[in-house]
Amino acid sequence: MKRGEGAPSPSLRVVDVMALTVGIVLGAGIFKAPSLVAAQSASGEAMLLTWLLGGVASLVGALCYAELASAWPHPGGDYHYLYRALGKGPAFLFAWARLTVIPTGSIALLAFVFGDYATQLFPLGPYSSPLYATALVVGLTAVNIAGLRQGTRTQNLLTALEVLGVGAVIIVGLLFTPALGPAEAAPAPAASSGTAWGLAMVFVLLTYGGWNEVAYLSSEVRGSRRTIAWSLLASIGLVTALYLLVNVAYLRGLGLAGMADSEAVAADLMQRAVGSGGALVLSVLIAISALTSANATVLTGARTHYAFGRDSVLFNGLGRWHAKANGPSRALLVQGAITLALVGLGTLTRQGFETMVEYTAPVFWLFFLLTGVSLMVLRVREPAAPRPFRVPLYPLTPLLFIGICAYVLYSSLAFTGLGALAGLAVLGTGGVLLAVETARTRRATTAASPKARSSPRLQRTKEAT
Repeated sequence: MKRGEGAPSPSLRVVDVMALTVGIVLGAGIFKAPSLVAAQSASGEAMLLTWLLGGVASLVGALCYAELASAWPHPGGDYHYLYRALGKGPAFLFAWARLTVIPTGSIALLAFVFGDYATQLFPLGPYSSPLYATALVVGLTAVNIAGLRQGTRTQNLLTALEVLGVGAVIIVGLLFTPALGPAEAAPAPAASSGTAWGLAMVFVLLTYGGWNEVAYLSSEVRGSRRTIAWSLLASIGLVTALYLLVNVAYLRGLGLAGMADSEAVAADLMQRAVGSGGALVLSVLIAISALTSANATVLTGARTHYAFGRDSVLFNGLGRWHAKANGPSRALLVQGAITLALVGLGTLTRQGFETMVEYTAPVFWLFFLLTGVSLMVLRVREPAAPRPFRVPLYPLTPLLFIGICAYVLYSSLAFTGLGALAGLAVLGTGGVLLAVETARTRRATTAASPKARSSPRLQRTKEAT
């Protein structure tokens, strides 16, 4: 090992893991998605049930990930599970997608949300939002390169502010908003068809997305292997409770029709409750929410790139762990550079947020589905492996998770545009790189000694298991 290099070590507390998980999930979507869900709901009760079911669906997925993360703690997360269960090909394509589409696209998306709301506070000219987005990417990358301690401390502070802000919206909506008149409280006209409900579930599940990122920290968590499982489940429970409460607040303050007609549901609630000052407060809150989720995604996203580099011939430069900073500094730099390129793409299309949603969604749900399949494959292939946490009601629970992923994958293709095709095209280029990687690996294996040939490259990654 070269001087200055190291490996992941258990240094994260339960509170750090929960702050990262809640910070990723409790993002800016809760200030936009409720109006879209309300427009597809026949009643307030149906809308709240949809949000509850979204939490249950996320809990189903979290149970599957809890078994995988506790059995095989590894900085590669899904990448490692796919490698063990399905082989190098799917794992390579997933790692390529993580490098070019999934976390990088999510960070760019959140950067544009931050830029849009920061511009309302302090505009910087015609390119204000992209400038703020660029500053966010550069700043958070620098913070996390400085060290894991700096990254987690920043995350804990931002998550605390975010939760307090959402709590303020809940309190204002429930206690300080004037009662609605009979006309305002009337339900919104909405189709009650399965299509409308299905579309509402797509919005809800996208808002709940991101909890799986905790898997990339599983090798860095203190305590027993069950710690990561319970941290994940507790985080999902907290987020579900907050989402239900904030939607109850919206419903009480605006009514279903008011929610459905709103372009900025939280801003309208604050405006009705406390006047024009509420819009300013809300802009700060949403900017903090986007910043919180972006920082957590920067921190977790680079872990996959590091694990990928440990196994890859083409991308081995990413597989370096900086001992002093206790983090994958090279992977963070490359991730930041690709994210800045995506910010540039969003700036060119002039629809940064929408483009990044379309770009990331289909690829994300495809590999989510394959991770659920990996759980079942590993139950058969490695039945004797210690599993500190076992998913309940097996195999029904993972089959349900796979079904949910398949449905949302279909929906993300059916309801998105050119951005989805761009994301799939980038994933397709990974197939070309996989062929090059395979050829180089074969040549290297042929040139190696018999002893080296007898040890698969995967063994390099098992130091953290």
